[in-house]
Amino acid sequence: MSSNTLPSTVDVLVIGGGHNGLVCANYLAKDGYSVAVLERRPIVGGAVCTEEIFPGYKYDVGSSVHIMVHQTRIVEELNLAAHGLVYCPMDPWATYPLPDGSGRVICFHKSMAETCASIAEICPEDGANYRRFIEAWTPIAHGTFKAFLSPPTMMSLGRHMMMAKGPVKGTEESLRHIFTSYGRLLKETFVSPDVRAALAWLAAQSGPPPSEMASAPFATWHAVIHETGAAHPKGGSGMFTKALASALVAAGGHVCLDAPVERILVENGKAVGAIVNGSVIRAKAVVAACHVVTTFTKLLAPEDVPDGLLQRVENINVGNGFGATVRSASPELPDYGDGGGGKATKTHHGMQLLCPSEDYLTDAYADYFAGKPSAKPPVLAMTFSPIDDTLAPPGQHVLSLWSQYFPYKRRDGRNWDDAADEMADSILETLYGYAPNLRGKITNRYIQTPLEIERRIGLLQGNVMHVEMSFDQMFAFRPLPEMSGYTTPIAGLYLCGASTHPGGGVFGASGLNAASVVSQGLRKGWQRFFPQRRGVSAR
Repeated sequence: MSSNTLPSTVDVLVIGGGHNGLVCANYLAKDGYSVAVLERRPIVGGAVCTEEIFPGYKYDVGSSVHIMVHQTRIVEELNLAAHGLVYCPMDPWATYPLPDGSGRVICFHKSMAETCASIAEICPEDGANYRRFIEAWTPIAHGTFKAFLSPPTMMSLGRHMMMAKGPVKGTEESLRHIFTSYGRLLKETFVSPDVRAALAWLAAQSGPPPSEMASAPFATWHAVIHETGAAHPKGGSGMFTKALASALVAAGGHVCLDAPVERILVENGKAVGAIVNGSVIRAKAVVAACHVVTTFTKLLAPEDVPDGLLQRVENINVGNGFGATVRSASPELPDYGDGGGGKATKTHHGMQLLCPSEDYLTDAYADYFAGKPSAKPPVLAMTFSPIDDTLAPPGQHVLSLWSQYFPYKRRDGRNWDDAADEMADSILETLYGYAPNLRGKITNRYIQTPLEIERRIGLLQGNVMHVEMSFDQMFAFRPLPEMSGYTTPIAGLYLCGASTHPGGGVFGASGLNAASVVSQGLRKGWQRFFPQRRGVSAR
């Protein structure tokens, strides 16, 4: 799948073997360019990676649920099925066990009808409210995703949204909903506090708290899941990036592992290659598919960065951490009182939303904002072994518990390595409140504090979105206005990855968009030699 023999020269050098870098490289290879991907770790994937941390148990060390990539044609166009990618559908894709211990569960299915029926069992009025909510916001979600699949401008975003036949069209009240907080939007839309808590916790996965202005769209984008569903790759999330790497090699590209970049080479104001393990690789274009702050503060010499730009990059709001994860195992699955008794039920097929109330989420953020770990953190539990028996030995299950919010820099000054077990215990206590059958049965704890997330997969300050997903750092502002279109003030140096539009998540749109921009840039340089070169540049 990979070759650790470094080429001496290529058309395009991609720094970082995460999914966006690999998507970018694949489309450039399809367009006829020679490409090499440089990955510092011994395995591809970045934050979309699966490792056998404990013998016989496979864990995703970053993202797990694949939703947004199915809004693209990446999987089909790159024929990733031929390279081993098989998806296990998650249906229901999310569940919300009620915190009252009644055993009742709200199930969010791909089917709108099944979802509304499940909600109606808890609150008949909200069963109807949910249908109206999804029907109203689906056109806006479509418009937003169309805007995601092209280099960003505020005009393109506005055009896609105004063309939609949704709530943003026609009234000032509808436009207000776009700029309100998701907490307020949900309060105005739904009656049941349980329905509001479930949807608020889903929205919070993008980062902002329920009170943040202009965060309402984070509570609405999941409308598209009722069309395409959600899935987890068989064998783990990393099978997606392994398939991308295999496809790239099959197309003639290079995937170089254990290949940390020491310096991006800049000559006469133009990026011309990189130094890797003491060797020089020259290229006509360099794509930094790693963190934007790492690119400008670690990989470029200060004298190669235009005046004033380094300070602007250093002032990007990376965020003080975000969440944390406990990866573990158990002979039983969480028993939410829905009849499973520790055995698999449909509740275990998707994301299990363990957030007792909106106030619970708000209190967790308040702790984080004060520089403290959340005392009672909400949890998103994932148990993929019921839909994929390759992840754990027979009779065992993998259990991942993502939780928010946890600051990278703690006000008390404690090092996360000394506080990891304490944090893990607090996350597990939330789980035990819903599933007491697991107390004393959890094994194989791998704890990903914000510091460990940074250390293992290069996400600065533990922010899985690279930089904050606030309105002032989205679309044409991400990561900075002058670099929002995947280009930089340094000729020949391009960006892609979660630091750029449209942000974090398993999507691939950034890599796809960047490939188009890079290809167009190379065509301009080669116009007199290849005037008819076509491909991804025309996408």
